[in-house]
Amino acid sequence: MPRATPDIPNASMADIAFLLLTFFLVTTTVANDKGLTLLLPPPPEALPPDLDVKIQERNLFKIQINSFDAMLVEGDPYTGNMRELSDQIKAFVLNNGLDPESSDSPDKAIVSFKTDRGTSHKKFVEVLDAAQRAYYEIYADKIGVTVDKWRDIASDPEQKELYNKSREGVPMAISIAEPTKVGG
Repeated sequence: MPRATPDIPNASMADIAFLLLTFFLVTTTVANDKGLTLLLPPPPEALPPDLDVKIQERNLFKIQINSFDAMLVEGDPYTGNMRELSDQIKAFVLNNGLDPESSDSPDKAIVSFKTDRGTSHKKFVEVLDAAQRAYYEIYADKIGVTVDKWRDIASDPEQKELYNKSREGVPMAISIAEPTKVGG
């Protein structure tokens, strides 16, 4: 009697492939880019109609970047590095009215940041990082820790009280103005 060749049953192969596909789709996590974490202002219609905020000029630390990535800081051309910019912002925020040309107090200090539409993303992020670094250093210094330790505290829900203490009286006031159109 001739020997039968063994057949591999493939009738349910499509079912198995479908089940595997479903399994991998359900169990796989998709990478989610977070981008820049910025707190956006409320839409204009959500603001009270009688809102009229007066900001003294001395409480504004102005940074401007043109479409060629050249910077003006407080109206003067700036060629320093981002570390020096962070130090200038810290000195401005922590002035407490000592220098009449600088901020009255940390809760009134605002870092105003304006760009042109042609400003590179790299330069925008560098300056934004420098401004945030200044505030992070202020917060870390207030509670006597390093910036890395402060970031750990900021992400630990059990240390919320210490985090709030570090930010007390010093809001991170970074105003990002709408970019200026260039060339028409």
